[in-house]
Amino acid sequence: MDGFEVTQAGFKAFVLPNAPLETLAAGFRWCEGPVWFGDRDELLFSDLPNDRVMRWSESGGLSVFRAGGGFENGHARDRQGRLLACSHRHRRITRTECDGTVTTLADHHEGRRLNSPNDIVCKSDGTIWFTDPPYGIQTDYEGGKQAAELPANVYRFDPRDGSLRIAAGDFEGPNGLCFSPDERRLYVAESGLQFAEAPRRHIRVFDVAEDGRLSGGDVFHTVEPGFADGFRCDTDGNLWSSAGDGVHCIDPGGELVGKVLVPSTVSNLAFGGRNGSRLFLCASHTLYAIYLNVRGARLV
Repeated sequence: MDGFEVTQAGFKAFVLPNAPLETLAAGFRWCEGPVWFGDRDELLFSDLPNDRVMRWSESGGLSVFRAGGGFENGHARDRQGRLLACSHRHRRITRTECDGTVTTLADHHEGRRLNSPNDIVCKSDGTIWFTDPPYGIQTDYEGGKQAAELPANVYRFDPRDGSLRIAAGDFEGPNGLCFSPDERRLYVAESGLQFAEAPRRHIRVFDVAEDGRLSGGDVFHTVEPGFADGFRCDTDGNLWSSAGDGVHCIDPGGELVGKVLVPSTVSNLAFGGRNGSRLFLCASHTLYAIYLNVRGARLV
């Protein structure tokens, strides 16, 4: 099958032969953080090294949503549909209110500054989960060199009382994260130390208790070639992960089901479009999309 690699026969049911990979826009430095706004029928994503958030829609094409926001990486929506963002330079997570003002939700933990929040998700109870590796403050390309003050952690922020606590702390470089459709699992990408010769890279899976506490943390899957950066689940619980050769579909047991092949390295992705069955891909300098015969598990 052109443009796909089938590992398990079931992957063929996800593929539409008359829906090839589409190029939506190009010319960026490094795309990241896609999030779908179904009520506005548009996608927001970061052109990270250029410090701008882009907007794309079928009817309106490409435009700049926000520039100079502090090198935003990951994005999500909260339970009220507001934009959540991770800022490398300002070392914080923010919420964009309905009137356009930006509210800082968290920028310190126990008196020390966060590193460079990377990716973010919102659980159905309204809690906000994000990863905080030092990647964005280790170079001038994606935020600016600054000293790290905290270990690389996964955090849980509760907007109801403003509390911020470490959800998982045994990471070298936590990156993308995603809940399973029933929210009983949390998948987190371990991307390792940025300049290490042999970084530790795999996807880990945690069990999520009713009170939000995590247990487990075993290796769920190792992506090859490349490594897992961002990922999303479909409604059946399959994990669709970024990879060096495109997007890998991984079943709930951790087995590779198949691949969507892409000409450049994929950093992150998001389901959206009609019925949530269009997969948007941030891949190096280019924004791609492909229609699939599967729907994303969207929480908002």
